[in-house]
Amino acid sequence: MKHFLFAYVLLSSVYFYGQQKVDSTQIFTINTLEYLEMQGANVMLAHDFYPESHQGGVGIIQNGIRVATNGDLRLEPTPGQWQPVPKVGERKVDWKSHEISVKMTYPDATKNQTGFNPIVYPDLNMSYNLKIVPQGKSFKIVVDLDEPIPEKWVGKVGMNIELFPGALFGKSYYMDDHFGLFNRQANGPGYKDGDDEFQLTPMAKGKELVIVPENESQTLHIKNLQNTDLQLIDGRAKHSNGWFVVRSLVPSGKTKNAIEWLITPNVVDNYKYSPVVQVSQVGYHPNQEKIAVVETDKLDKNIQEIKLLRINNKGGFTEVLSQNLKDWGNFLRYKYYQFDFSEIKEPGMYVIKYNEFTTRPFQISTTVFQRNVWQPTLEYFLPVQMCHMRVNDRYKVWHGRCHIDDARMAPVNTNHFDGYLQGPKTLTTFKSGDHVPGINLGGWHDAGDYDLRVESQASTIQGLAHIYEIFKVDYDNTSIDQETKTVEMLQPDGKADVLQQIEHGALSIVGGYESLGRFYRGIIVPHKRQYILLGDAVNHSDNVVYSGNDKLSASGVSDIEKGLDNAPDDRWVFTENNPKREINTAAALAATARVLKGFNEGLASKCLTIAENIWANTSTNNKLDKIELAVELLRTTGNAKYAEYLSDNVKVITENIEKVGWVVGPALPLVKSKKFRTKIEGAVKEYLEKVQQLENETPYGLVYKPDIWGAGWGIQNFGVRQYYFHTSYPDIFPKKYMLNAMNFILGVHPGINTSSFASGVGSRSLTQAYGINRGEHSYIPGGIGSGTALIRPDFPELLEWPFLWQQTEYVLGGGTTDYIFLILAADQLLNKN
Repeated sequence: MKHFLFAYVLLSSVYFYGQQKVDSTQIFTINTLEYLEMQGANVMLAHDFYPESHQGGVGIIQNGIRVATNGDLRLEPTPGQWQPVPKVGERKVDWKSHEISVKMTYPDATKNQTGFNPIVYPDLNMSYNLKIVPQGKSFKIVVDLDEPIPEKWVGKVGMNIELFPGALFGKSYYMDDHFGLFNRQANGPGYKDGDDEFQLTPMAKGKELVIVPENESQTLHIKNLQNTDLQLIDGRAKHSNGWFVVRSLVPSGKTKNAIEWLITPNVVDNYKYSPVVQVSQVGYHPNQEKIAVVETDKLDKNIQEIKLLRINNKGGFTEVLSQNLKDWGNFLRYKYYQFDFSEIKEPGMYVIKYNEFTTRPFQISTTVFQRNVWQPTLEYFLPVQMCHMRVNDRYKVWHGRCHIDDARMAPVNTNHFDGYLQGPKTLTTFKSGDHVPGINLGGWHDAGDYDLRVESQASTIQGLAHIYEIFKVDYDNTSIDQETKTVEMLQPDGKADVLQQIEHGALSIVGGYESLGRFYRGIIVPHKRQYILLGDAVNHSDNVVYSGNDKLSASGVSDIEKGLDNAPDDRWVFTENNPKREINTAAALAATARVLKGFNEGLASKCLTIAENIWANTSTNNKLDKIELAVELLRTTGNAKYAEYLSDNVKVITENIEKVGWVVGPALPLVKSKKFRTKIEGAVKEYLEKVQQLENETPYGLVYKPDIWGAGWGIQNFGVRQYYFHTSYPDIFPKKYMLNAMNFILGVHPGINTSSFASGVGSRSLTQAYGINRGEHSYIPGGIGSGTALIRPDFPELLEWPFLWQQTEYVLGGGTTDYIFLILAADQLLNKN
């Protein structure tokens, strides 16, 4: 969607400082998107709604970088993920008085009862108006309380705003006449507060804080206009993912102007966002459409020629193409241009130069996708994620043989803090607290967490199964021994790694089904103290099956004495009644049965038996739910009853062609009805028209509409679906949409950070990411981050910071196999022509 964002709503003339007329681009005004704006700075209020991960409240973008966020009243000096947040009301703009406000209330009853990460709120009822008010080149944050805070909460409720640490390390601050550095790690001393909670002694206290005075593009002044001190606190002392916090306490008895800060973000004179050239960090096939995207400030009128330079094999550059940029138009807050260099086919290394920006080197080659692109995901990321194994990487051990004591049946009526729900029954023969055998093998840790989600296991084995049968990937660079539970990375063992990984995932799903008589929902640690572990997963538990008789509390949680033998530290296994998830998992097993045949006959047979049992015994009112299972069983068994099901439900398929047209495509030759094929192809043609319309919404040739998480995984999945649409209906669907999706992941995406979302892939990539490695500010090669997120309403962001899961988290399933699939598919299709 194209927006014109720099439209200002002003009075006929604006006067400040003794009636002197001021340039409206050099003072804060309210724009049509309801945030404060001047050239070089923006201030948002309650556009975002995710304070648990540093998006919400008052946020500041300064000279093109988000420097502060989560400006709001909080009940702790440095709150963490599961601590109380206020309920956000409707944002209101008063154009006459030039202020933006939002009503906030504690508690947020919507989070107090049920749902993801339920929060227990203290005995405090408080409502207030949070306001931002432009003051020339500065702005005020004002809090008006409806009633004074209760006396027992005086000294506990304060105004916080969080400063992004990654841009501050090694830089200075002044608090009045005191000064210091922003350290790379949190340092003491600390103390215990009145609630016996550890708190870090503030780095500084005073009335006015100046951040990074040595760099004009980062200098930020925060002045407390009330008679209380500002505190500068290192939030990382309590939470590894914390930021630096500026805080002042709400005074006793105050309501109007209980908090009043004046903030001045220094802006560079006539600031304009520097142009960025977005290009694949890996490169292009000679036969591929090659379109680089140039992102510029909307006020930038100095549009120049762009140049493609070939890197000479003896050093230096040769210009091979220069041209004027093609004006694409406005998107989000920027103006976009395109540079089409598809005509260049000569193999070699290249860079693109525009103005002062030069891209990292990329290649043009027929073999561009054949090495160092998909392999890291298979030979690094998937082995590192393997549960119940010791994973050795030359001199390094990624983790020991973890969770060998899996697992105990979850307590009934439990709402786990990570979203798992166990209802009033266990749905098995096991009682709460019983050890469930047969599930201490196989599976992958789901993401930056160490839990096993059945849908992640299922989508991974299904994706790998499709990869193996379509692309014949017999690549072998990893030794996997299920008997000794040992993985040796970068050591071939004569077996295809893809098949060994499929086997590993199937062992977990099948083992759970055989023990429980149904699929597990998930397997996860019971305590937050375990859940937040940064380090070797072997430290989650003592690896000994618990045999005691611990007493569960009313919440279903038992105390864990960490480090003691025979502690109740075993993970819990959850179950659920969810026919759709059961059917989806069965479809994955049906696909797995095809490729494991001849590799592990016994496991392949079990996969097929379970899938057929789910088909026969799992009912659903939505016939769409069974389409994919029918396709996979038809392709695996050839049984005509599954083809008949597809024919009987052609109307359901055509009405949902976007969702299942790509699924049905590979099974078309097995359905003998010409009428069926004709109807499917008619619906596919209509869907193509929709895709063609959506193509024009962004300069990237596809839709980019992130929610909280970056849109990378969804775009990868879109690309995989486009492969099936193209190969199943080659006379209807082109391959370009699949290639656009791949290029987006590899670097052609919004924002200043043009990195490949695939860590360790390409000339620039995510090398600080939210995996099990995040505590070391490092990465796992081949992990795929969620990618560029949207800071509402219009700022694309991909920070080099490992603790923002909505931007850089690794996940299984579509986040892994879709990536491998896309790269192999591109190589296959481009080398056919």
